[in-house]
Amino acid sequence: MKAAVIDLGTNTFHLVIAELTPAGVEVIYKTNLPVQLGQGRINENLIIPEAFERGIAALKGFKKEIDAQQVTIVRATATSAVRSAGNGKDFVIAALRIAGIAIEVISGEEEAAYIFNGVKATGVINQQSLIMDIGGGSTEFIICNQHGPLWKKSYNIGAARLLQAYFHSDPISEEDQSAIQNHLDQELKDLLVACQQYQPQVLVGSAGAFETFAAMLLEDIDLKTISSASFDIGQYRSLAEKLIASAHAERFVMPNLIPLRVDMIVIAAILTNYVLDKTGLKAISLSTYDLKMGVLYKIREDQKFESSK
Repeated sequence: MKAAVIDLGTNTFHLVIAELTPAGVEVIYKTNLPVQLGQGRINENLIIPEAFERGIAALKGFKKEIDAQQVTIVRATATSAVRSAGNGKDFVIAALRIAGIAIEVISGEEEAAYIFNGVKATGVINQQSLIMDIGGGSTEFIICNQHGPLWKKSYNIGAARLLQAYFHSDPISEEDQSAIQNHLDQELKDLLVACQQYQPQVLVGSAGAFETFAAMLLEDIDLKTISSASFDIGQYRSLAEKLIASAHAERFVMPNLIPLRVDMIVIAAILTNYVLDKTGLKAISLSTYDLKMGVLYKIREDQKFESSK
């Protein structure tokens, strides 16, 4: 059976089509588009007209591919940008009317649960871990072990939100960095308490920015063919320092740094550094599976359940 998952992220829309079998999930097609739904006014909870149109156009293209592939089940999940936007419901209505895509707007808690499902499927969780998924609108944290989640929460501290609110200089100034850190001090108090309680041993970065970090550090690895990887924390620290200290033009020509992330990777590095500094974690792993794969595995579980009735 073929299933398609559309992840309507704040920065990027993703389409993944997979064959679901008793043995697992086999991805047969995937693509993404830099829609930038949160462009310009995400902190004002508004999808601007240009972003609105880009999003609908992307969904129309995805629908053509889904129909061509004769997909049985389609799940489209919208996260922070749509759920927080005053005109988010208008976008959902337009997506169904114009593109023929029914969108489910999921909560931050549901988002975190799907992310855990995706990361768990890689097999990378073999000890007490802190999963971190840096999105454009929100960032999710899940403390877990191989048996399941112990604590999870979604925060409105995505890279696009912080970029628009605090990134006022090129390179980013010490003042702007301090403002971000002060904001994180206020937002992430309960995360730090939870980390003290559960004592995770490794930070597992879910896709997105962590794939960029890995691509820049592990040049001999093809991220399209792996589900997880580890990278040296010292090498990460050096890379983060370089990214934060560089200007836009310098980052633009760095190998393996896609244009969409040229500025947001600075925010991602500041966020990741903050978590490492505050928790004392000494190891980082990457999961290339995230929300999209989590939704696919949930569809597969549901189908197995239905067929067993």
